Amino acid sequence: MTGLPPGPRSVDSGEQPPLMPAPPADATDSAALRIRCSGEGFALARTFTRETLRGWSLDHHSDDAVLVITELAANAVAHAVPRAPAGEAEVWLGLLLDPGHVVLTVSDPGDNAPEFTGAEAADLREHGRGLCIVDALAEEWGWTLRPPAGKTVWARLSTCPPP
Repeated sequence: MTGLPPGPRSVDSGEQPPLMPAPPADATDSAALRIRCSGEGFALARTFTRETLRGWSLDHHSDDAVLVITELAANAVAHAVPRAPAGEAEVWLGLLLDPGHVVLTVSDPGDNAPEFTGAEAADLREHGRGLCIVDALAEEWGWTLRPPAGKTVWARLSTCPPP
């Protein structure tokens, strides 16, 4: 896949964020869902992710994928939605299957960069561990601005069996 960063990183305000992985020519399937910013929306996100992966015969990867999509959606609701203009607080989930990977995306109306603090800094904190979890489970993750407003945070998980 082209356009992937070497791994997670913070982006300075003057620096261009890494690009979201482009769907490869041999991508086999994708799915998208708009969720509400509520507990009901998170439950729907988990069910949607599990059912989509089951449809792709990837049930054995659904626990990690559900955890990642939930963390990314929770970050969107906590950090981007409150700053969005009234009526523009949509959060979209996306799943893209390509050979060997599933790419999970969460798009929100915020332009603010995700704030990744290393695992050591987040160990005892009550909040702020979500991206540490994403970092631990994903092969790669990053974010991309969506003009005219908003961003997409993405994580790429392997669908290959562990060595």
